[in-house]
Amino acid sequence: MLINDAARASGLSADTIRFYAKSGMLPPIARDARGWRDFSPGDVEWLKTLKHLRNTGMPLAEVKRFAQSAHAPDPNTPEHRALRLNIMQRHAHTLARRQTELDACAKYLAHKIAIYSGQKDS
Repeated sequence: MLINDAARASGLSADTIRFYAKSGMLPPIARDARGWRDFSPGDVEWLKTLKHLRNTGMPLAEVKRFAQSAHAPDPNTPEHRALRLNIMQRHAHTLARRQTELDACAKYLAHKIAIYSGQKDS
């Protein structure tokens, strides 16, 4: 499928896909007879993976490290698997910390909403 189709299927923009390709975050993408990228279903799944990682707030540099490890010549070596596991574990810890902060913010907002709506005294 062409880049616009891959963009629709992955939820990313064509510009983002081009950026990811130029940044080395995509595996080699096949080209059609015209030289245009021809994305496979597996390529689209990888684009969705990158989208999910970015949506969690993972820094672009970490996404790039993850992607380059996943697309190394032998990505299943213990070193590559350990690297990707470490990236995911550290990011999960960051997300847990952010969730705690967001929960505190939500509680504060609920308190203020109750006050401003007259349901509670300050």
